[in-house]
Amino acid sequence: MDLFINILIFAVSLGVLLKASDFFVESAERIGLSLGISPFIIGVTIVAFGTSLPELATSIAAVFSGSSEIVIGNVIGSNVTNILLVLGITAIVAKRIVMDFDIMDIEMPLLVASAFFLYFVLSDNQVTIYESILFLVALVVFLMNSFGQTKESNDKPAFAIRDLLILIAAGVAVYLGANYTIFAIDKIATQLGVNQDFIALSVLALGTSLPEVVVSIAAARKGKPGIAVGNVLGSNIFNTYAVVGIPSLFGNLVIPESTNNFSLPFMVGVTILFAIACISKRINRWEGVMLVIFYIYFIFELAKDMF
Repeated sequence: MDLFINILIFAVSLGVLLKASDFFVESAERIGLSLGISPFIIGVTIVAFGTSLPELATSIAAVFSGSSEIVIGNVIGSNVTNILLVLGITAIVAKRIVMDFDIMDIEMPLLVASAFFLYFVLSDNQVTIYESILFLVALVVFLMNSFGQTKESNDKPAFAIRDLLILIAAGVAVYLGANYTIFAIDKIATQLGVNQDFIALSVLALGTSLPEVVVSIAAARKGKPGIAVGNVLGSNIFNTYAVVGIPSLFGNLVIPESTNNFSLPFMVGVTILFAIACISKRINRWEGVMLVIFYIYFIFELAKDMF
């Protein structure tokens, strides 16, 4: 009965976290527009932050609750899920993902660099304060590049107190949802006799990646599957640089031994695979099927080693 209750707490808390993140982003976007901020800047900052808000919130909560091993597992698992599952399902639904934009000059090198940077940083099983700062500097470079592509907007809706109240309430809900999600993970891991890292890499990563899954599938059904690539690209860059960089400022991160043995090298390989696929600017349905098969293999390998 206790296990069932904790699973229920996990599901409800994660649901609250995801929905509150949506409200937070929507209200922040409206406030930004009312202050005269360009929609493009809002897109690459508030929206990018919002898609990674569940990962960021749960990771910060994990550090403060003494379960920091969840942080790296959450980032790696989410990045792998985004590339293999999100792009895979999108390619299957859309039959083909065609990219009519160039991401190989700045965005893709930043993503590949983030994967290798994370690999080298974690090779000594720790993230120092200096490395945390470097992660955040790289994030600023990514955002500044996006700022340089923006155009000013003349649309400026009136500021509404309602949006500010929603922003505050959603922020509180995100905080509570993240804390109870981590609480439930700790209890479930103990009761099942599995590592928290396994749950972070699989269940939590899949749960926090649900926004990307939903948005990408919706885009594919509307005949715009290329949006999925930009969605995954921005989310993974933000995940690596922000979700590792910010929580590590609040405390030391515990790096499970299994991370460097399998999940981290696998994430680097998957990121390189993503970059190669983007050179041709298309991902066909059969390639989407292969991506999903790779994801199933990833979960299977985790299950073998984590119990």
